[in-house]
Amino acid sequence: MSSTTEASAGRAQIAARTLRTDRWWLPPLANFVGLALWVVYATVRAFMQDWYFVPQYNYLTPFYSPCVSNGCVEQAAHFGRFLPDVWWLPYASLTLPFLLLFRLTCYYYRKAYYRAFWLSPPACAVAEPHKKYTGETRFPLLGQNLHRYFFYIAAIISLINTYDAIEAFIKEDGSFGLGLGNIILVINVVMLWAYTVSCHSCRSIIGGRLNHFSKHPLRYKLWVQVSRLNGKHMQLAWTTLATLAITDFYIMAVSAGWFADLRIVG
Repeated sequence: MSSTTEASAGRAQIAARTLRTDRWWLPPLANFVGLALWVVYATVRAFMQDWYFVPQYNYLTPFYSPCVSNGCVEQAAHFGRFLPDVWWLPYASLTLPFLLLFRLTCYYYRKAYYRAFWLSPPACAVAEPHKKYTGETRFPLLGQNLHRYFFYIAAIISLINTYDAIEAFIKEDGSFGLGLGNIILVINVVMLWAYTVSCHSCRSIIGGRLNHFSKHPLRYKLWVQVSRLNGKHMQLAWTTLATLAITDFYIMAVSAGWFADLRIVG
């Protein structure tokens, strides 16, 4: 396919890259800055291998869940320790690659980083600088079609995060406890579930392959609810990046002793 900057028969010959006069470059710039900052923070934290668990309150950051490295403290290894403890292997390397792939292949994130990093295109009615356009028909973008399978894995990981949030209500001595950390963990899990369920693949799985919704009232009701969430998929995508970072930072700060957890019960 020809570039959008090339002349074609029957179309106006416009030398300018765009005739838009608004600040069309602001959204892709904001996406670039936001995504870049988050990737840097998440990468540093994933390889830090420290300040990820608060044993007194059983707080485990989602960046290290499940903690399956031999370097994990025993209390944080809810599902065992079997990966080698080396600096280049994150403690949660069993799940982090799939979470990354789930986000990378997400329909909204594709739009965000295609525009922000590849300028393909940077905005509507703005020509892209690339001479050729092949879409998602070549490697590695051909792998975007695997998104539905990464959705299933992301759902399992969300179950693990839910288990961690519930486990955090039991303190080190076995008694019930409630602190600000518990509230943050629960909010993060709720948002993660909302983002995961609002996925286009989830909507397709629930309502797909049906010719008559009237014959499947339960699936129709579920499809309606998921469709409502799907309309907020972009907002949920960014909200979960924020809740993940906030949850991780709070647990890191408490674990490092920068400040104490605000306790409500116990």
